[in-house]
Amino acid sequence: MSYDCKIPDDVLKVIKDDKIEMVDLRFTDIPGLWQHFSVPPRALDADSFTEGVGFDGSSIRGFQEIQESDMLVVPDPTTAFADPFSEAPTLVITCNISDPVTGQPYSRDPRYIAQKAETYLRSTGIGDTAYFGPELEHFVFNEVHYDQGTNYGYYEVDGVEANWNGRGGTGLGHKLRPKEGYFPVPPADTLQDARTNMVILLERIGIAVEAHHHEVATGGQGEIDMRFAALTRMADSVMIYKYVVKNVARQRGMTATFMPKPLFGDNGSGMHVHQSIWHGETPIFAGHGYAGSSEVMRYYIGGLLQHAPALLAICAPTVNSYRRLVPGFEAPVNLGYSQRNRSAACRIPMYSPDPKAKRVEFRCPDPAANPYLAFAAMLMAGLDGIEKRIDPGEPIDKNLYDLPPQERAKVPSTPATLEEALDALEADHKFLLKGDVFTSDVVEAHLSFKRSRELDEIRLRPHPYEFFLYYDV
Repeated sequence: MSYDCKIPDDVLKVIKDDKIEMVDLRFTDIPGLWQHFSVPPRALDADSFTEGVGFDGSSIRGFQEIQESDMLVVPDPTTAFADPFSEAPTLVITCNISDPVTGQPYSRDPRYIAQKAETYLRSTGIGDTAYFGPELEHFVFNEVHYDQGTNYGYYEVDGVEANWNGRGGTGLGHKLRPKEGYFPVPPADTLQDARTNMVILLERIGIAVEAHHHEVATGGQGEIDMRFAALTRMADSVMIYKYVVKNVARQRGMTATFMPKPLFGDNGSGMHVHQSIWHGETPIFAGHGYAGSSEVMRYYIGGLLQHAPALLAICAPTVNSYRRLVPGFEAPVNLGYSQRNRSAACRIPMYSPDPKAKRVEFRCPDPAANPYLAFAAMLMAGLDGIEKRIDPGEPIDKNLYDLPPQERAKVPSTPATLEEALDALEADHKFLLKGDVFTSDVVEAHLSFKRSRELDEIRLRPHPYEFFLYYDV
């Protein structure tokens, strides 16, 4: 259930009226996972919403060092909702992070970075609201097993609808062939009821949903499309969306993942992000140019394309992300724009002629991204394009995979690895620092975490397929 709370007193009234037995305080770490701790209602009063509630920040990925561990969560009363999965009546509140010594917002708090991006937009005079509408794809499997040790490494997933299932699964046929999961009805789509349950809960929490459907891949790929919202609010909704999808799957004896590429030879999961800027009631991306775009919109696209290699270090932030960003699987690896070409990094949807529907869809990101950081970074890249009048070039309206090699070589591509993307971010991040939205410390923390905790860890371990290739050398 959602609550229309605006001030702390509204939250305290809900706690009393609905006999709330636990208050769950949630925030997001640098990599983008929700973290939480719970307090009984008596531990929360009006002062908690200004003075905060203490926790150990040194145990949170990307946050404080051990000698500076004390941090505060500051609950945002407008985010309160009833947890649909808790046994005891539980109120969930999303929080910002602050420093107990200075009393200032914490520079590495992803939600604070998103809020600063919105403030920076208003300061430019370009617009006052940035709307974001991400399309997060996911998989719901029936089983997953994985482990890694000194002398072994493996993973195995299974889904009853999957074509690889053979004689397992339900034994009732109707398996989805590879790349044919878009849009068969049940019984081939085995997850209709599960996704419907997810949507019903999201709507009850207060998140508007426009549609849900099975996605292209076999084995349980799906998508739920939330209605667009302002940047920070949309990032809050993404965190709730992931929570609901994972827990509904768990309740049904299944498991959900937003990992970008869990299956070999079939489509991965993306997070296409629709975005637009408004000034009051005026959609400033609408105009009379290509595909109904304004000059401002084309410059925004120019910023996204110019900074795309750096953006992907934040928007496609895992080693696994680059198993998805390869040609041939509808992956948007081409750094160009088009009104309908889904292989282009930026697309201008043409579903409606209404100026209010005019937006750009950035197709490179995936759902492993921290939504607060990803949306903020995309906005900052687009604003840099507007401020510098960056020309995005001519649109791409051809099938790029059918172009002659000489012509195809002229179209720049996304980075091929996370390492390339991180190097690009290290070389190109000044646009993120404008208005102190991102700080150098945040960028350095992100680069350091990804290189030490992901790149190096994977580089050190032999891949199972290497045994297939090299054991007999």
